[in-house]
Amino acid sequence: MDGFAKLRAEIAKFGTVGIVAYVIDVAVFNLFRAETFSPIANKPITAKIISSIVATLFAYFGNRYWAFKHREAGSHSQSLALFALFNVMAMIIAAFCLSVSHYVLDLTSAAADNFSANIVGTGLGTLLRFWAYRRFIFLDAPRRTSVTD
Repeated sequence: MDGFAKLRAEIAKFGTVGIVAYVIDVAVFNLFRAETFSPIANKPITAKIISSIVATLFAYFGNRYWAFKHREAGSHSQSLALFALFNVMAMIIAAFCLSVSHYVLDLTSAAADNFSANIVGTGLGTLLRFWAYRRFIFLDAPRRTSVTD
């Protein structure tokens, strides 16, 4: 498989894992944000942090064992720590977008919270994650060269 075909395959698998993780993230966020159900309904940042953690756990296993399974991942604890670090950075981006929208711009509706956290914030965080996963976590396996006489 040439380099471009390999990249397309990685993007497709990363995207598939990401879509499922995104659905988990949005569903959990809205479940906790629901005023009739949740004790943290008026705490959208807390709801976003919890939903991000749940989605990140799913995404780690989906990316490690499917999307980037052909790449070296180092030790399980090391790759999980790096994965967590970059996902925390992505979560901070989403929480920052939500904070600006909700508390600075005073756009407090469920639609505004979802747009700022789950469209803008998650979109920016996804760009960071794809770059970081390929660059720091799931590395190209070293090429083996054969020595011929």
